[in-house]
Amino acid sequence: MTPEQVVERQLAAYNARDIDAFMANWAEDALYFEHPDKLLASGAAAIRTRHAERFREPDLHGRLIHRMAVGNKVVDHEVVTRNFPEGRGSIEVIAIYEVADGKICKAWFMFGVPVLLG
Repeated sequence: MTPEQVVERQLAAYNARDIDAFMANWAEDALYFEHPDKLLASGAAAIRTRHAERFREPDLHGRLIHRMAVGNKVVDHEVVTRNFPEGRGSIEVIAIYEVADGKICKAWFMFGVPVLLG
């Protein structure tokens, strides 16, 4: 699979809230950062724990705005709908994925400001 295909597969699993299919795209020793260097999760178990809770949100959905790739790096611009403590809303996200051996090994996320809907 190309790096873009790996990232697309994990986004589809994210939107399906299928934790096993989602985790199939992450390396066991993957690192998950808030850009540039704030470590949010280290290793597949920590990434699974972080997302298992999020996947319980009934409105969770990542809408891809644009994707580009160079080599093994894939950059996505998304708008993510979430169920925040204050209510349903959306947030812009820039995600940078590094893919090796068919798995995401590192990811960096830049978060916009949440906007409540309705």
